[in-house]
Amino acid sequence: MSLHDDIIIFDGLNVSNWNRAIFEDMRRGGVTASNCTCSIWEGFQETMDNIAEWKRHFREHDDLLLQVFTTEDVRRAKHEGRSGVLLGFQNATAFENNPGYVELFKSLGVGVVQLTYNTQNLVGTGCYERGGGLSDYGRDIIAEMNRVGILCDLSHVGPKTSEDAILASEKPVAYSHCLPLGLKAHPRNKSDEQLRFIAERGGFIGVTMFPTFMRAGAEATVQDYVEAIDYVINLVGEDCVGIGTDFTQGHDQAFFDWITHDKGTGRRLAEFEPVPTPEGIRTIGDFPNLTAAMEGAGWSEERITKVMGENWLKLLAEVWME
Repeated sequence: MSLHDDIIIFDGLNVSNWNRAIFEDMRRGGVTASNCTCSIWEGFQETMDNIAEWKRHFREHDDLLLQVFTTEDVRRAKHEGRSGVLLGFQNATAFENNPGYVELFKSLGVGVVQLTYNTQNLVGTGCYERGGGLSDYGRDIIAEMNRVGILCDLSHVGPKTSEDAILASEKPVAYSHCLPLGLKAHPRNKSDEQLRFIAERGGFIGVTMFPTFMRAGAEATVQDYVEAIDYVINLVGEDCVGIGTDFTQGHDQAFFDWITHDKGTGRRLAEFEPVPTPEGIRTIGDFPNLTAAMEGAGWSEERITKVMGENWLKLLAEVWME
């Protein structure tokens, strides 16, 4: 059995266009579990519709999928040869103006929520917005997320709101999918200071491979991805770093148009086109190549095991109060 086959593989962010072919690719890649986005710009009702669709996926593809409520579910998925799915939000919009919805969504299996998606909402300010920080309502939402056990994600959140959230949360928070500004200047990337700030306060950093944010751009390879993870580890150590690919497998231009307009229909925030993921990890099924690239870079088995999944499980167990 190879190292990849033996260890837990946890992907901190996947927003693919879900269908059975992609679920089969997850199994082909040996992905133990993923944080799968079920809400971005959607409000309460649309998000409930998306969760209902996920519940149908769990019924109809029971041979491939297992819904994740606990870290033990992740280990069960590994044992049973299925892929665990943790439902997550990339925006707090679905809470609307009702903190009571936080506990409701937790009961449905939502285990991670990003506070804002690029722009302003009732909670705080996104990374494409000017100024602004965490609102008092946002503080209430974080307190409720802490109480029920939902991980607070700051990947697309503005610097001031992120800093406020890190200080306000009683539980560890995360950048589930980000890249270092030190390798490429981009509004979505995090400075060395931001990465150290979250890590020094018990937080977590999931490193993404979205080509637009990578130093080599569309020419990036799986080795470039390992380099980016290494950069973050050299800043903060190997115990609070994981992966968060941000796979968008199967989506077309309409999806990218939707996510790059404020609230889905407002002003354009960025020019994105569907671009290939780094060479060597074009699809979810290529995940073994990532482990191999880490081995090729001289990483120890212990470091690979931590970064590919065990660090994520340690974080989630603490936030979920297991």
